[in-house]
Amino acid sequence: MNEQKIIIVDDHKIFRKGLRFLLDDMEGIHVVGEAENGQEFLDLLKLTTTDIVLMDINMPKMNGIDATIHALRENPNLNIIVLSMHGEEQYYDKMVEAGVKGFLLKNSDVDELSTAINMVGAGGSYFSQELLVGILNKRKQQKNPSEVVHFTDRELEVLQLICKGYSNNKIADTLYISIRTVERHRANLLSKTNCANSIAMVMYAVKNNIIEI
Repeated sequence: MNEQKIIIVDDHKIFRKGLRFLLDDMEGIHVVGEAENGQEFLDLLKLTTTDIVLMDINMPKMNGIDATIHALRENPNLNIIVLSMHGEEQYYDKMVEAGVKGFLLKNSDVDELSTAINMVGAGGSYFSQELLVGILNKRKQQKNPSEVVHFTDRELEVLQLICKGYSNNKIADTLYISIRTVERHRANLLSKTNCANSIAMVMYAVKNNIIEI
């Protein structure tokens, strides 16, 4: 895999510097910039290019949701991974709608950080298992389940791998099917779940107990 250019966006300087220290020690990673809020990040994008953005949610001047919307409007191919803390679940749907490719807890270890960057950089997605458990627990407290949707066995296999963050190529290799077939199943899943992207499907699958964590 080619070197991944990274921008860190977070309003806490100590956290940014600590995260950068970890990233600088990873092979194939190059941190090209930092920003302390959404507006500073958008200004930075005018001066440099990046592959992946590690984005905080709550920041002054411009939050991560608005920054993501503006950034992806200008550069739809940008890969944004949310840096989250427990208690911020109310923002997840908006970040998913904005088009992020992954969610990480801020206290994730080095291995998980590396895994998330590699999977998103390869065209997949990533969702912290710990965050998924939190979403599932909240779902169990809800009284109104979503309408039941029927999936074929193959669609469920594809959905399970999407939830693991696999790219289309890796799903095709795992299931011994063509990439075109994977794309067709993915399109059917998006239509059946009324989701806009893979991360939205992950949340749908967890909320409706379709996958096991």
